[in-house]
Amino acid sequence: MKLSTTVRYGTRLMLDMAEQQGKGPIRIRTIASRQGISEKYLEKIVRLLRKAGLVDGLRGPGGGYVLSKAPDEITLADILEAVQGRIELCPCLGEPETCEKHLSCKTRKVWNDINQVIWTKLKKISLSDLRDSVCPGEDEMLDEPEFQI
Repeated sequence: MKLSTTVRYGTRLMLDMAEQQGKGPIRIRTIASRQGISEKYLEKIVRLLRKAGLVDGLRGPGGGYVLSKAPDEITLADILEAVQGRIELCPCLGEPETCEKHLSCKTRKVWNDINQVIWTKLKKISLSDLRDSVCPGEDEMLDEPEFQI
């Protein structure tokens, strides 16, 4: 499974907002500058996040965007679903009728189980978990997962 740029940038946008929470509304231009992401791209993503109820927009001179919920109430699964929809490892998991072999496929259960593990994990990791974590060194990337299922 490979995450899209939209998912990765959406997560960075939300994490940036969580790190700045309590400092008032944040302009997309400010986040784009901090994150090194196109302002136009972030505007597209923030529209999806607003539609999903994860972000509120405030108009006017002091306007910008704020999280609509506390960072501990927003999970990686929420962000992923907001910007891209639910991702399935195989199309037959979400839409079985798209595969003529879905009733006789011996691998479908394996892909479903792995998919469930991924979504369970994404639902357990909140923005506050990410905000409060530290960036790992390369050697730490080989260690056991920090966020347990």
